[in-house]
This record gives sequence, C-alpha cells and structure tokens, in this order.
Amino acid sequence: MIVKRCIFAKQKPNNQIIMKKILSVLFLFVATVLGLHAQELVSPNGNFKMTFSLNAAGRPVYSLTYKGRTVVRPSMLGIELKREDPNAAVDFEFKQRKDAGTLDQKADLMTGFRLTKTETSAFDETWQPVWGEESSIRNHYNEMAVTLEQPKNDRYIIIRFRLFDDGLGFRYEFPSQKNLTYFTIKEERSQFAMAGDHTAWWLPGDYDTQEYETVTSKLSEIRGKMKAAITPNSSQTPFSPTGVQTALMLKTADGLYINLHEAACLDYSTMHLNLDDKTMTFESWLTPDARGDKGYMQTPCVSPWRTIIVGDKGADILASRMTLNLNEPCKIKDTSWIKPTKYIGVWWDMITNKGTWAYTDDLLTVRLGETDYTKTKPNGRHSANTANVKRYIDFAAEHGFDAVLVEGWNEGWEDWFGHEKDSVFDFVTPYPDFDVKGIHAYAAAKGIKMIMHHETSASTRNYERHLDKAYQFMVDNGYPAVKSGYVGNMLPRGDHHYDQWMNNHYLYCLTKAADYKLMVNAHEATRPTGICRTYPNLIGNESARGTEYEAFGGNAVDHTTILPFTRLIGGPMDYTPGIFEMDLSKMNPNNGSRVRSTLVRQLALYVTMYSPLQMAADIPEHYQAHLDAFQFIKDVALDWDKSLYLEAEPGDYVTIARKAKGTDNWFVGCTADENGHTSKLNFDFLTPGAKYEATIYADAKDASWDKNPKAYTIKKMVVTNKTKLSLRAASGGGFAISIIRK
Repeated sequence: MIVKRCIFAKQKPNNQIIMKKILSVLFLFVATVLGLHAQELVSPNGNFKMTFSLNAAGRPVYSLTYKGRTVVRPSMLGIELKREDPNAAVDFEFKQRKDAGTLDQKADLMTGFRLTKTETSAFDETWQPVWGEESSIRNHYNEMAVTLEQPKNDRYIIIRFRLFDDGLGFRYEFPSQKNLTYFTIKEERSQFAMAGDHTAWWLPGDYDTQEYETVTSKLSEIRGKMKAAITPNSSQTPFSPTGVQTALMLKTADGLYINLHEAACLDYSTMHLNLDDKTMTFESWLTPDARGDKGYMQTPCVSPWRTIIVGDKGADILASRMTLNLNEPCKIKDTSWIKPTKYIGVWWDMITNKGTWAYTDDLLTVRLGETDYTKTKPNGRHSANTANVKRYIDFAAEHGFDAVLVEGWNEGWEDWFGHEKDSVFDFVTPYPDFDVKGIHAYAAAKGIKMIMHHETSASTRNYERHLDKAYQFMVDNGYPAVKSGYVGNMLPRGDHHYDQWMNNHYLYCLTKAADYKLMVNAHEATRPTGICRTYPNLIGNESARGTEYEAFGGNAVDHTTILPFTRLIGGPMDYTPGIFEMDLSKMNPNNGSRVRSTLVRQLALYVTMYSPLQMAADIPEHYQAHLDAFQFIKDVALDWDKSLYLEAEPGDYVTIARKAKGTDNWFVGCTADENGHTSKLNFDFLTPGAKYEATIYADAKDASWDKNPKAYTIKKMVVTNKTKLSLRAASGGGFAISIIRK
C-alpha cells in the first residue's frame, strides 16, 4: 500500500496501463523482501524510520520513511565479489594451503545471510571544527548494527545504520576472521529505490571528471539527455546511459528534498549511482581500476558511509552536517598552522589566454633536468615572472589579503599536457625569470604568504617521487599552502581519477602535507566526502566546474544556485569567484566568452559558496576600477560561528546569512538564476537591542548578466533585529550585505 500511494498517485492517465503492470511487479517484490527478521530504527526526533530485514534469499533489505512518507522503498544491499579463475596459475599455490579460505571468493557477500545479532545505541555530542560554517556542530543519532552470518562460507559482516534528524547513513563493516581476510570487490550492490519519478539535478557518471554542466530533469529523462550532457573534457570516462554522480539532488512531486551521497570515502573507490529507469531504483556503481576491479580489501576494513539527507525545504539540505558527522574526528594534533586564507593570484590572465604558463615558444619537447632554458628565447607572455608577481604581492598587501598564488613558475609547462609523460615536473626548479628567493623575501617583508602550485599532469608516480623534496622546498621558501592539479589521463595508464588507488594517493599527499604543516587545495581530484573534518589541512577542492569555465564559453546561469546542493555537500570548493570584467575580449581579443553573472553576484558567492579558502580571481586592474564594490571582498569573513540558510531552491536561488567567527558581524549573500529573484529578508537573527551598519551591494534596476552586468548600487543603512527588507536579484544576479555591529 505504501508503494502504491507514494509512487503512482500522481501519474498521468495515459500511463495507467504501464503503471499497473509495474505496480503488480512491485507488489510481488515488496512481498518477497519484507520478510525475515524485521528491525526498526527511529531518528532522535522521531521523524525518520528505517526498517531492516532479510528477504527469503537471505539478502539484506532496508527502507526509509520521513514523517510517514516513503523516501526509499525496500532496497537490497550487498557486495558482489570477484570470482577467481580456478584454472589460473596464480591459484595453484593457494589450493594447496590449509588457509585457502583467505582467497576463497566463491560466495558473494550478498545472499545466504542470517541475522545473528542486533545492537542499538544512541549518541549525542557537540564538537568544534578547526574551521567551518559553524563553530560547533551537534552529532546526534540513533544507531543499529546488524551482524549477518553467512553459514555456507563461515563468514560474517556488519551493516551499521546511523539515523540522524536529517537523514540516514549506512556502511558495511568486515571484521577480521579466518575465512575473510583478503577479497576483491567486483561491485557494491547498494540500492536506493526511489518512490517516484523525481526531479533530479545530475551530472553524467564519469570515472575521471566532475566538470560537466548540471542537467535538471525527471529521472525518467536521464537516458534521453545523457548523450548531450557528456561534453568534452581533458580526461573523461562515462560508463552508462543512466549513470550519474553524487552528490545527487532530488525533489519529489510533493515537495520533499532528498540528497544521495557518501561520507568518509577512504581506501575505497568513489561511488556513482546507476539508475534502473523502469523501477526508479539507483544502485551503487564503484570506480574501477585499470584491471576493472573496484576494490582490494583486507580485513578488518569498512566501506564509506552511504548517505540519504532529507528535508522539507531546500534549506534543510544545506543545513545538514551529516556528511561531516560521519567522518572521524580530527587526526592532526596541532592545528594552529591551519588558517583560513583569502588570496589573489597570477591565474586569470592565463586562463583567458592573455598570458601563458610557458616561458618560451622555442621548445617542441622538454626533458626533466636536461632542458636548458637559459638558451631559449622568452615568449614575453609568461605571467609568472618576478616583476608581475611582485605587483600582485603589492596589491595583496595594500588590500589586506593573506596570500598570492603563482602558477606556471616552474620548468616544464611547454610540454606538460596530452603526452602522458611520467617525468613531467620536478616542482622545485623555477624558470629563469622567476626569482624564488627574492619573491620569498619580498612577500615576507610585506606580510604576505605565497601559495605554491603543483600541476602533476596526472602523473602520480612522478609526484610521489618528488613529494618530500617539493614540500620541503615549500617550507624553505614560505609557501604554507599548495594548489595541486591532476589534469589529463591518469598515470599509471588505465587508472582513473576516482578509483581506490587514486583516492589513496590523494590521502597520502594530504597526510604527508600535514607532516610538513602544509595546507592542500586539490583540483581535478576526487569529489570530497567530508574528510576535511579528519584532515582539516584539506582547505579546498575543485571537483566541479569552477569559474575557469567562464573563460571557456561560460557556466550555465543557474550553476551557482545548484552547486551548494551537490558539490558542496561533501566539503568546501575553491570556486575562485570575484570576476569584475564579464567581457573577456577586453582581456584577450581572441576570447569571446562572457562571464554569466552580474558583478554583484560575484560578491555574493563569497557567502553562498562556502570555503575557508577564497580567491579574488580577477586581475588587479579590474578591482582598481571598482574599489567600492571590491570592499565587500576585502571585508567578508572566511570562518563562521553560525550559518543560516534563509531560502534555497536548487536551480533558482540561494540566500545565506553567516556570522563571522568571534564577532557579532554578519554577511548575507544571494545568487539567482536567469529569472532573478526577490528576497523578503527578516533580520531577526541579529542580537536584540543592538544596532548595525548594513552595506547593501545590489543589482541596479537595469542590471542583467547578459546586457548590463556591471550595473550595481551600494547603500548604507542602520538595521536591527526588527528590520525587514525586500531586495531584487537581477537575471544571473544577486546581492551581498555586510552587517557590522556599531
């Protein structure tokens, strides 16, 4: 009855015959799976109920409801193991061994289970992140751990469920045991059976890139829209006509918001979701390695958490801290060196092709350590030269920024892309026109830190062989943070950006950086899953289409109204906002791109796109022309005591208010799609009885992203907690407000 009511109540009449046929199949399915050893878990507030059971085949099944409404229909769980070839030579030795069970993979960890133990518990703590959207986070859940024995193979596993007031997390646990020591995952078979043909905001499933435009469609439309959604990228491997990436944002016909993702993806492959569009059931789909295997496991071990966040409003999804809560506490004992950072950089003129990363145009190929750049002719367009970098340092010091990022400073950029080279960079040898020691002294004298850039060209072995030397070079030359990049096809050849090996590589670099007290901002790496709680020196990731795509033809106008619901669920993004000149032909006559945003929305992104690492991405000259608007970028905080999600609708608008850490100052930002948006703001979050000076940066009446993007107004007024205000965001626009206590 639940299935019938939630799935089919709003289907169109011309679908009735098809729906009746599917319905009969689903009733049979439900009757089969709702069988044995039913267990229930309820959230602390009582709104969620999770039911677990084993079906007739001994396969684990769960379902989830929220306030009596079906979120996930009965869905099966399990791990499919890789079956070894009994005739393979590699099997000869272990066949003779008494402990052959360590390699026995005849039985999958999917069926034939019986429930032997159920343990329930409750947990409630408040913890303080090193940096974040809030200075304290409550971690409150009810837990159920079911121990499942597989008698046929004398094995057992544990499935652990944690039910929060904002959703469900579950994972597989594999304790150490005689008959399960090493095993290879062929596929994880975790299902998420949806209760209808929901609206989805999705990216094509791909093992190597997240840099696609988000598509908004019904689940049933994914197959038909997939081909057009797969646009060219430097490295890409789509896998299915209905495969999508997480975090996946969904909205039901009756207004329920659902988000599917994962948390704490460590020593495991990144999960995608593959949709059966006949039954509207997603199933996990792990990223394979070069051999097609999806995980090499050694017990004791665990899978990442699979997460289902649910809310009555879009803002409820943004307010969830479940992803962080499912990660382990901070493992870095001394975190005093981890500091939120506001920076500028020698980058935008290169992205727009006004300048270049390469020092010379003379070289056809480069051999690491053998090419003598002093014998080449400079091309005159190399941006990372000493004089230009000093100019950026001067600007950063004048306007109170923390750091300057420099890209293209090191030898090898003439021959770095598209060749799948092993020895491509050494990360310590500067070009002849970049004075490392001189820049270090100059920046230090002005109180400015430098941010290193390590483009690996996706050659992981090369990066790891140079890593200690490169990190020590950073320490010696005043670089407390690194922006790493992984552009191109992965080396070793055949591996993927999001497989288990690469996820372990990213973690290796991160933990090694912590040894040197260095912060990491990883680009083209795997999408984050909240591990910044455990390793807070991960102060940023890219892992989506950032501002750079505005120089390649533009992001969709609604792009920044969707990312908070998708990419940012797993952690902060180095989106690199702050572009003030939208017509890029003024940067480079050969670049006809336009930034699809008003200038004011660029300000708002410092609030709506959370990150403790924020870049003012444009060139100094464009800021000098609009110093009145640039003031907001200078003023806006990076670290917060509290965040309030005032209104949020994926694909339409997001408005957020944040209280700067350790102060009573607030900042508000709104980003809107091509339709614009009018916000009715209520300042009741301010301290009663206190007065504040609000500086309001708003789109002018005639502003729009395409016709008049730089039209804005700035107004100051006194506000209190009783103030109400109506503000209009233009097409592709927004507004930004600084609220400073008097």
